[in-house]
Amino acid sequence: MTAAPARLLIVPAAGLGTRLGGAVPKALAMVAGKPMIQRVFELHRGRVALAVAVVRPGMEAGVEAVAHEAGIPVRCVRQERPTGMLDAILLAAGEVRRADPASVWITWCDQVAVRAETLDALERACADGEEPCVAFPTLVGPRPYIHFERDPAGRVAGLRQRREGDVMPEVGESDAGLFALSRRAYLEHLAEFAAGVGARGATGERNFLPFIPWLEARVPGAVRTFPCREGMEALGVNTPEDLARVEAYLASRSAAGGEAGCAP
Repeated sequence: MTAAPARLLIVPAAGLGTRLGGAVPKALAMVAGKPMIQRVFELHRGRVALAVAVVRPGMEAGVEAVAHEAGIPVRCVRQERPTGMLDAILLAAGEVRRADPASVWITWCDQVAVRAETLDALERACADGEEPCVAFPTLVGPRPYIHFERDPAGRVAGLRQRREGDVMPEVGESDAGLFALSRRAYLEHLAEFAAGVGARGATGERNFLPFIPWLEARVPGAVRTFPCREGMEALGVNTPEDLARVEAYLASRSAAGGEAGCAP
């Protein structure tokens, strides 16, 4: 049997899903006949040695059951209070130290439309020459929720976030909710960033994404991005309308019998 890759996957999954309007936590909401987080686990099965789900208290049994169904090893860690994605991601630090992976992948629990080819591209981005500290797919589109600003050399130099009240461009470059960090980037650089950052005003949370321009400013060349060709891959499932769009997209992919993804 082929050994699992030396990667660990962190899935922040503690959201209630209030906007989605379901009777269960967001990660366990059904998407095209399967719990949302099960679809995420199935997508990453065979690519990671262990998944760490960051959950609300009381979700452990449900997440462990769907991970078993998906055929992926999982450990659950609790996020007692919703203080932001940065804190959620850092709650997995103990599991990262115990598992000692070469790299740490992070994806949001609602990124169920990501294609397998996108993960292939992420693997290539990390394997192409010297491994970057952070690699992730981005896409350019109208009315962005997130926008990464670039300097004249094309490096990520800043970040704007609609949810924080930032002024957003008409067309921007956003992420697809999928990131690869080297072990050092996670355990050392991210911890250093977290030690010096407070909650942001509009949401009162500590966000993960500002870490990316922060790191690039301190370690030039540490961040590697590649374009994502399918905009729907980046759609998170936050509302009933998002759910309907994603389910229709998944159905169309299934009917087509093929996938087109991302390439570095």
